[in-house]
Amino acid sequence: MKNDDVTRKYREFLFPSVITYYEEPLPVVSGRGLVVRDAEGREYLDFFGGILTVSVGHCDEAITARVAEQLRTLQHASTLYPTIPAAELAERLASITPGSLTKSFFTNSGTEANETAILTAQHFTGATDVIALRHSYSGRSTLAMGLTGQGAWKIGRVAVPGIHHAHAPYCYRCPFRLEYPSCDLACARDIEELIRTETGGKVAAMLAEPVLGVGGFVVPPREYFQVAAAIVRAHGGLFIADEVQTGWGRTGGRWFGIEHFDVVPDIMTSAKGMANGIPIGWTVTTPEIAAGIQGLTISTFGGNPVSCTAALATIYRIGGDGLIENADRVGALLRGSIEEMKKDFPVIGDVRGMGLMVGVELVEDRGSKAPAPKAVARVIEETREEGLLVGKGGLYGNVIRFSPPMSVTKDEAEQALKILRAAFARL
Repeated sequence: MKNDDVTRKYREFLFPSVITYYEEPLPVVSGRGLVVRDAEGREYLDFFGGILTVSVGHCDEAITARVAEQLRTLQHASTLYPTIPAAELAERLASITPGSLTKSFFTNSGTEANETAILTAQHFTGATDVIALRHSYSGRSTLAMGLTGQGAWKIGRVAVPGIHHAHAPYCYRCPFRLEYPSCDLACARDIEELIRTETGGKVAAMLAEPVLGVGGFVVPPREYFQVAAAIVRAHGGLFIADEVQTGWGRTGGRWFGIEHFDVVPDIMTSAKGMANGIPIGWTVTTPEIAAGIQGLTISTFGGNPVSCTAALATIYRIGGDGLIENADRVGALLRGSIEEMKKDFPVIGDVRGMGLMVGVELVEDRGSKAPAPKAVARVIEETREEGLLVGKGGLYGNVIRFSPPMSVTKDEAEQALKILRAAFARL
């Protein structure tokens, strides 16, 4: 089957929205490590990692072998029955999570993980109002789209009652037109007034990504979450760290992104890179908060033996092979090299990120900072043509996102940078 054959079947039998990323869809039929191949055998360096999901490389042999063994042993039993993979995964997670986050609940996706977190916070606090961030992304259910702070991802849905969006800690486009650190974290301190004006004074939670992923890899100031979490807790709420994109060493140096900000969340969620591409969602909290959920609640496929085995194998691979440290090293190389490119290409307005989450914001000119989404569209087409896959994001669609598997080598990074520089030169 050729590329055109796959694309034709997609256009005929799937929702049209699933193939609109590139001007022409790119069917992917196989992968190994950082390399994927289309239906005609052409190879591409994957520097988007399945949207931050392929955390250690496509078809990793160690993970695949353990998954295959589990498939031959026990594929499904539902959460009505305890299984060894779920028990071992939960135990391992409790050993690497910050603070007293030791009680896990497994689902199928980040959307479900965030829904579980909100439900848990509401039960524990007795409140219903939730604070989310502008520019954020939380998933595709009705509640998750309500939490999401970008209109394009709400798919026309109306606002969900009880959700209030605080200003994003987006220093490059500060909503208060201030500069850090003289701003005194105005974006965080404004949450106090948000709660006092838009709620009855008590909230269930604030849910926030440590680094805004779909929002364009926006990195908050180091003190931001300390101030924000303190305000939310003073009004009876819990702080939920959405680690769907930032978890599992992706930000470098730590297992979880929130650990860079010296704040221990009350609840944490994740998915994506947790099982290297096998579907899984995860919500973790303290024993006290977990006990707030009364009665029976299950997820038919959540915590199934295959997904839990994949997650456990992925976590051991990341921790045992120094991939968290590698995310630091190669991420620094990418950011530093693109900062150098910035000197030659005025279209580059901002370069930011943590670890292997690197965002490059393109602008019409640096004075006005007018977003340049057409330039991003052109760059991702140019890089694809030269065998490099990257992502895009940001509220204005003007941010190029780099998030390769954490097994990426220095040579692969330099190859990607060479292709990127050539694309900017043609632009």
